[in-house]
Amino acid sequence: RLVALVEDIIHLSQLDEGVVLAKESVDLLETAENAASALRDSAAKKHIQLSVTGEAIRIDGVYNFLYEMIYNLCDNAIKYNVEGGRVDISVSGGRRGAVVTVKDTGIGIPPEYQSRIFERFFRVDKSRSKASGGTGLGLSIVKHIAQYHHAAIELQSDTGGSAISIVFPPQTGEYREPA
Repeated sequence: RLVALVEDIIHLSQLDEGVVLAKESVDLLETAENAASALRDSAAKKHIQLSVTGEAIRIDGVYNFLYEMIYNLCDNAIKYNVEGGRVDISVSGGRRGAVVTVKDTGIGIPPEYQSRIFERFFRVDKSRSKASGGTGLGLSIVKHIAQYHHAAIELQSDTGGSAISIVFPPQTGEYREPA
């Protein structure tokens, strides 16, 4: 747990310092599939169905950052889900740009805490969060990676679950008119 905390702090420090890394063309659907694949065992332990849908959309970005962002969102969706729940990851494109959404059937985030969940070390339920083994930095890292890619974060949550969408700005050639 301590090693994970130190690694997360180092990662956040790098993002804070504005480290510029070489960008490449990244397929968001493939990245989401890779993150989901890495989390299948965690999901299976709680009998959570994990699905990835959407279209192959490429953006210019840092693969490792994008993978970590999607992984962190999915990991939280599993940790704070109900036994036998679902986590659905979708990738879509449109006029707004590319959108990655992680939706779960979990416990939800109370409205009074929704504006704070991306703060470092903030936890809605401190006792449950500590038991889950997290560092309290996962969503802060998500926020910083989204900012690094000039993306916006949208949150919808109630007692039936949460949906967090990362909306990347449109890039040349990304949008296709529906047939």
